[in-house]
Amino acid sequence: MGQSLSKLFVHVIFHTKNNHVLIQHQDKKELYAYMGSIIKDNGSIPILINGMEDHVHILCIMSKNIALAKFVEEIKRHSSRWIKSKGAHYRLFAWQNGYSGFSVSSSVVDKTRLYIENQEAHHKKMTFKDELIAFLKEFKVEYNEKYLWSD
Repeated sequence: MGQSLSKLFVHVIFHTKNNHVLIQHQDKKELYAYMGSIIKDNGSIPILINGMEDHVHILCIMSKNIALAKFVEEIKRHSSRWIKSKGAHYRLFAWQNGYSGFSVSSSVVDKTRLYIENQEAHHKKMTFKDELIAFLKEFKVEYNEKYLWSD
């Protein structure tokens, strides 16, 4: 085969650092649009970005030319720098060091999209911690809960 072909759907989740500075509702749409531009700049295709004041969910088609860790680092680095320019409220804003990334089968992309779209309703029933642990268990990711919530 003379060319490299791929279509990798990825669901990425990351959290604000220690809940010190939360994302204000009125800034979410602009933040998510900015994150979408970062994703595009990295050769990937954003499908949906949504979240709550303390965390973000990203569903995208990831480029074959970047590793997941570098991809998430780029999104977090640029979006953190951008949001700090939005005023005094965000002066100390930071994302938590880690992230969670899950492959999404093309057969469940619509289900994943619907899940991400309905974050506000979903989090009336479940905390972020419970949500993340449920994902880790569903995808059979080994973890130490002691380190999930640090930094």
